[in-house]
Amino acid sequence: MLKNMITKVCKKYSIMRPRIVVGVPSGITEVEERAVQESVLQAGAREVYLIEEPMAAAIGANLDIAEPSGNIVVDIGGGTTEVAVISLGGVVVSTSLRVAGDELDEDIMNFVKKELNLSIGETTAEQIKMQIGCAMPLMTDMSMQIRGRDLTTGLPKNVTIYSSQVQKAMEESIGEIIEAVKQTLEKTPPELASDIMEKGIVLTGGGALIQNLDKLIGKATGMPVYIAEAPLDCVAIGAGKTIDDLEKLKNILINSRKR
Repeated sequence: MLKNMITKVCKKYSIMRPRIVVGVPSGITEVEERAVQESVLQAGAREVYLIEEPMAAAIGANLDIAEPSGNIVVDIGGGTTEVAVISLGGVVVSTSLRVAGDELDEDIMNFVKKELNLSIGETTAEQIKMQIGCAMPLMTDMSMQIRGRDLTTGLPKNVTIYSSQVQKAMEESIGEIIEAVKQTLEKTPPELASDIMEKGIVLTGGGALIQNLDKLIGKATGMPVYIAEAPLDCVAIGAGKTIDDLEKLKNILINSRKR
């Protein structure tokens, strides 16, 4: 996959071996760092730089990461949820949780199987999550027609699922995400906590689009919560800005490797 992407980029921009910035979860081990770097270099990169995903998300969300006051970012991606307090161009406190979009899809699949006696795939589960998924009850209970395999007859079947059911399916995993946010806030130095209380929490990643998730996090923490502009693309945008201004932002990178 990496070779494919790098080849396309090189052809499009008529460049030889490119410099690449890769977003990685906070708390990544040295062994994992080397594995990522070797994979990217072997795929054809000239240089590879690693950046923690919440840092990239903060840059992509246009937060001023260099200022001494604190910012907190909650990046809910596909495989991990990254919660980080950022100040003076560094991650002060962070929590990496392996509960995110993929886990929520799995929750929906299991709920539909258990409660509706229907087998559905990951694509359908993700569509349900994005269309009618919610973290708190909606004003009107939304519904959606889904198709899957009836577990009794083995034949295709259509059923209706409601947003209240999807909320119930995702409740436990969303609770874990909120607990990770609260734990990170508890470990935040007092001088930064007051800044965060004033500025609020910034949500990025695809999970930020789940309806009422911002309200639920706000209710649980007592803080204002904002969804970043283009939350799905924040990490990619942040990585792009970093490569564009590498000399200025080099100090925020984990490390680098050259071929």
